Amino acid sequence: ASSRPQTTTCSMPVVNCKIIESKIRKNIQRSWTGILKVCKEKDVSKLGEIPVSDFLDIVEKFNLGLSEGEINQITTNYDFKKNGRFAYYDFLQSCVLLLKPQETSPLQRVLIQKPQNLPSHGPQTTSFFSTMLRIQPQILRYWRPMKRTFKSRSESNAGLLNIADFRQVLHEYSINLTEEELFSILEYYDKNLSSKIYYNDFLRAFIQ
Repeated sequence: ASSRPQTTTCSMPVVNCKIIESKIRKNIQRSWTGILKVCKEKDVSKLGEIPVSDFLDIVEKFNLGLSEGEINQITTNYDFKKNGRFAYYDFLQSCVLLLKPQETSPLQRVLIQKPQNLPSHGPQTTSFFSTMLRIQPQILRYWRPMKRTFKSRSESNAGLLNIADFRQVLHEYSINLTEEELFSILEYYDKNLSSKIYYNDFLRAFIQ
C-alpha cells in the first residue's frame, strides 16, 4: 500500500476556479480520456502531477478555450507544492467527478438522495481517481437502473450495501473492478472498515 501513488495532501486552494472549471467542464468531459492518457505518459514518476509547461501544451492540444489569465489561475490553483507542477488528477476529478456535494445543485438533490448520516471519507489516491474516471461512462449510462438494483439489494432503507453485493451489482452492469481498484474505492467510501458502502454517495460522484 505504501508504494501506491497518492495525490498530495494540501490546504485549500489559493484561487477559486469553480467558474473557470464550469466553463470548460463539457470540453473536459468529452476529452478527459485523451487528457489523462497524455498526462500519465508525461508523469514518469507516477505522482499525479506534471510540469505546468506540459499542461499548457494540453490546453492547446485539446482546445480547452482558456485565456492566459484563466490558465494562470488554474495552474496556480493546482500547483499544490508551489514547485511549478500541475496536479492533473485533482484537476480532472474536479471537472469530471463530483466527490463533494454542492448544495446549489438541484439536479443532485432531486436525482440522488443524500444519506442523512454521511460518513467522512478516506484518501483520494491516484488509483481511486483513475478507477472512478474509467468507470464513469458506464455509470452515466446505467445509473438509474443501477440505483434501483442497489436499492433492491440493500439490507435496510439507510442506503447501505455490503461490499460483495456492491461489486456484484457493478459486475451486472459490465463494470469489473480489479482488486486494487476495489480497494481504492473502499479506501475512500469505507474509511471506517465497516464493509458497507452508501451507494447513493457513490453514485453522486458521477451525477452532476
